Amino acid sequence: MKPKTLIGAVLMAGFAGLLFMSFGQQVGGYMGFEEATDSGSRAHVVGMWVKDQPYGYDTRTNVFSFMMADENGAERRVLYYAPKPANFEDAEKVVVEGQMRNGEFVAEHILIKCPSKYNDEAAMEDLKPAA
Repeated sequence: MKPKTLIGAVLMAGFAGLLFMSFGQQVGGYMGFEEATDSGSRAHVVGMWVKDQPYGYDTRTNVFSFMMADENGAERRVLYYAPKPANFEDAEKVVVEGQMRNGEFVAEHILIKCPSKYNDEAAMEDLKPAA
């Protein structure tokens, strides 16, 4: 076997090994707060912002915190070490990615699902009387 081919094969095997190791450390999948607590690994949690609970951004510590109820109804405080995401108040659903620590969910990323203006327009078209 030629040395260049051997070196290429070793580099490809090393790259494949690194790729599999990094995927193994990725988020454990979608789960509720209880499952995230039990697993101790990183997780995606889907739920709703609990609007009647206090929330806010602390400029001193750079922490945005709010209460969230997962799809099973379990409520936990979510801490996000960044400013409040845009359109947070318009959230239809919230997806947080992170890990449970000391009974609170520390989010690394927050995805806000807002109502679509296109769905609203389609609903309005359905309400118009036929000509």
